Amino acid sequence: MRFPQSPNLEINISSTIPIAAGLGSGAAVSVALIRALALHIAYPLTNEQVNDLVFEIEKLHHGTPSGIDNTVITYNMPVYFIKGQPVETFKTGKPFTIVIADTGIPALTKESVGDVRRLWLKDTNYFENIFNEIAQISLIARRSIESGRPELLGELMDHNHSLLQEMTVSSAELDNLVTAARSAGALGAKLSGGGRGGNMIALVEQAKAESVAGALISAGAKRTIIAEIN
Repeated sequence: MRFPQSPNLEINISSTIPIAAGLGSGAAVSVALIRALALHIAYPLTNEQVNDLVFEIEKLHHGTPSGIDNTVITYNMPVYFIKGQPVETFKTGKPFTIVIADTGIPALTKESVGDVRRLWLKDTNYFENIFNEIAQISLIARRSIESGRPELLGELMDHNHSLLQEMTVSSAELDNLVTAARSAGALGAKLSGGGRGGNMIALVEQAKAESVAGALISAGAKRTIIAEIN
């Protein structure tokens, strides 16, 4: 891929997405930067080209990334991912609301992945069963979102979090926020990303979003984000 020549540039980046928190901050910045540069030099890129370029950058950050973050951000859609197969995008059948809460603890996905791999090597059958159960949760979650029944995600998120605890990728801080969200009326809650810190997400009724966010701050969250998923 050859780009037109352009004069030297000074680039300043300002992002409100927490770093090393399981929210795809690196991929988000990469997508924004590549699109801005393409616009600046009048060299239009397709979504597929942007996605491919950002995936290469993700490899530099994470070693062996799944490709989920760059695809979600590039296409601005939910994705369904199975290792070794193309990432599939899909549409939401009905909007729903989530609250994201930051523990304030940086967490590197690469470390969590490495630790889980070592545990898997020690007890492969046990962890394969957990992986299979998470795969089923993911499939049911996709069907719930596509069919316009996002309220079913709550129980799935709770179950998923318990499995992630077994995989040792949760933390006391994450568990505390998950419990606080549920106690405040969230339909379900779980850790996000590689765990060990970073963020958790809670599914809420829109009318309860502010109160759940307030409860999370009271429980120790450094910041919260309320997001409508369309």
